Amino acid sequence: MPSESVTAHLTNIETSLRDEGDLDPLLDAVGDSRFVLLGEASHGTSEYYLWRERITRRLVREKGFSFVAVEGDWPDCYRVNRFVKGYDDAGTSAREVLHTFERWPSWMWANEEIVALTEFLRDHNSHVPGEEKVGFYGLDVYSLWNSMQAVERYLRRVDPEAAARARRAYGCFDPYGEDVQEYAMATALVPTSCESEAVAMLMELRHGAPQYREDGREAYFNAEQNALTVRNAELYYRTMVRGGPDSWNIRDNHMVETLERLMAHHGPKAKGIVWEHNTHIGDARATDMARAGMVNVGQLVRQRQEPEGVVLVGFASYQGSVIAGAEWGAPMQRMPVPPARTGSWEEILHSESPADRLLLFNGDEPEEMLEPRGHRAIGVVYNPTHERFGNYVPTVLPHRYDALLYLDRTTALRPLHFPVRQDGEAPETFPSGM
Repeated sequence: MPSESVTAHLTNIETSLRDEGDLDPLLDAVGDSRFVLLGEASHGTSEYYLWRERITRRLVREKGFSFVAVEGDWPDCYRVNRFVKGYDDAGTSAREVLHTFERWPSWMWANEEIVALTEFLRDHNSHVPGEEKVGFYGLDVYSLWNSMQAVERYLRRVDPEAAARARRAYGCFDPYGEDVQEYAMATALVPTSCESEAVAMLMELRHGAPQYREDGREAYFNAEQNALTVRNAELYYRTMVRGGPDSWNIRDNHMVETLERLMAHHGPKAKGIVWEHNTHIGDARATDMARAGMVNVGQLVRQRQEPEGVVLVGFASYQGSVIAGAEWGAPMQRMPVPPARTGSWEEILHSESPADRLLLFNGDEPEEMLEPRGHRAIGVVYNPTHERFGNYVPTVLPHRYDALLYLDRTTALRPLHFPVRQDGEAPETFPSGM
């Protein structure tokens, strides 16, 4: 049973959570912060997306935030960015644009909940000047081939000779048939890689920046980010095959580098909102990730920025349903999420009250709240029957987050792509897809 002193203290730091107005204490806590990182305990829960959208609306309207950056691929998300900013030939509807998210797990961004966010951003941007339009970007590192293609397309338009050099350089990857696993395995077996080619193209693009920017600052920034993603993706996939924490750290460092580039791109007064899994936005030093040698976005942003300028918001729920796959690349399924494990933070919160609420941590929590307890984490790969073996991250909750939204019962999000299989069971597999 939960400690009485823990539950007694919870009543002093929490407020009810019924509608958008109940977010007032969180907006007060954000104050003038420039970074607000919004988590999720799974990639397939509707309420996490809905509450993040409500928070984002208020941050954009009331605090003047400049962009939303998500755990998604840069090229796919940049199409959304073009749509929400009203660029020519950017698509006619949010659903049309979001349907282009086809890489597994497509449901993370191709869902009805993101349609609502996209439509809000598009409408908001239609009423503000160009330099004040709120952007939508992807922070992730997975888009090796799509980013190479984007660099080549850009150079064909602005510098055909450089485009030919890009084609020759990126041709190093051709033998692998757009199969990142095959590339990773090949570099593990033979001491060779395409690293120098990826680095060379990034350097060439940056060398031509004064000329290329004349064609449009935003277009150049997009091309440069794709070239940077190629360089870091090559390193990520080459490192991933060896195992250990290094590939995770490369990925999260890439996401922070991209976030910092976005802040610089949007100017000295920029403010950024991040949507990622709790395992990325909650400070890794408050979990067992630190002992494993892993860092994450929340930790790095706290370390690199003024601490008072960063707000980390976690999410949790006791039980419900979720969209996930039984293994990597498997069809998406609507799965049950069983009641939380005994002794976990979710079970303690549920035992105190099965009501949705917002918790704000003030640094004055008692010792009982500073004890590591399990905190549920569901990735894109999930098996509900394996809850007793995994899916919980030992967490010092007040150190991992500045705030937590606890939603007692949650439901699966609504994907745009079909079909969705129902409640299948299959063995869990690696990677977990956080």
